[in-house]
Amino acid sequence: MFRRADVTYVTRYCLGMTSRVRKAVIPAAGLGTRFLPASKAIPKEMIPVVDRPAIQYVVDEALAAGLDEICLITNPGKEAMERHFAPAPALEAALERKGDQARLDAVLETSSKGEIAFVNQGDPKGLGHAVGRAEEWVNGEPFAVLLGDDFLDADDYMLDAMCRIQERTGGSVILLLEVPASMIQMYGSVDPIAVDAADLPGEGEIPDGLEIHHISRLNEKPAPGEEYSNLAVIGRYVFNPVVLDVLKTTAPGRGGEIQLTDAISTLASMPPEDGGGVYGVVFRGHRYDTGDKLEYLKAVVQLAAKRPDLGPDFTAWLQGFVSTRDNA
Repeated sequence: MFRRADVTYVTRYCLGMTSRVRKAVIPAAGLGTRFLPASKAIPKEMIPVVDRPAIQYVVDEALAAGLDEICLITNPGKEAMERHFAPAPALEAALERKGDQARLDAVLETSSKGEIAFVNQGDPKGLGHAVGRAEEWVNGEPFAVLLGDDFLDADDYMLDAMCRIQERTGGSVILLLEVPASMIQMYGSVDPIAVDAADLPGEGEIPDGLEIHHISRLNEKPAPGEEYSNLAVIGRYVFNPVVLDVLKTTAPGRGGEIQLTDAISTLASMPPEDGGGVYGVVFRGHRYDTGDKLEYLKAVVQLAAKRPDLGPDFTAWLQGFVSTRDNA
């Protein structure tokens, strides 16, 4: 169900009824300067990846984990995202008259993405500030955060496993990626201690085969020699709602912005009884980055090649194209 909301939006939820993670916050208020001039009039999150906007892949990833209440943090000029997830009666009627059921189904799918609320960030003061704007919508529940610049391959989704760890431990969970040492300065670096799933506090089943770490501290975009490890924080998080209180007292950090990583580092030092404790899960699957032009092009090619309706013809053409260029 599509829903327009402002910062006074509050869900009807009775605290204590359930600890299941069911909410997802997706910050999508950035200017998208790396994709100018395309992002001058179109939100970067609406730039298509094959035949659907990048933001739809992110929303689908949240829904696949059972997170059926979603809040997009936006700003003026991003109204196209709201229209994308809203019903389009005139278009739907036209497709129905034509008997174009396949395209009608695709259009109807975009407006059946669970409950979607929209909250304006206002002054852009960093990722931590954007997440903090969802406080009233979160309403004291644990919640996930998915960054809109990247998404995981559908065969490698991790949010469900991350939610189970959060539900069992009561802490917060971040997704980690092993990167070359030369690239760690582009990410947040963590100080990890390996943990066996069986040794996690609390009760609840955890999927087999996860690489789990207890995180003692983090460093946002560390200078050479200041990194804690080459395990980098990537854009998937599941939080104890106490993070929203922490963000209120988090001072501007790198770049003069309120850094979500700084708040996570504070959570790592807090006792579990206060909602503290941070765990990291190492991601070994495939991730698509749509925030960088070259990585965006790679994502389009890879996803098109995987599509049963496009893949065979597209890969045949691509092989011929590459061969022609190699022989030129």
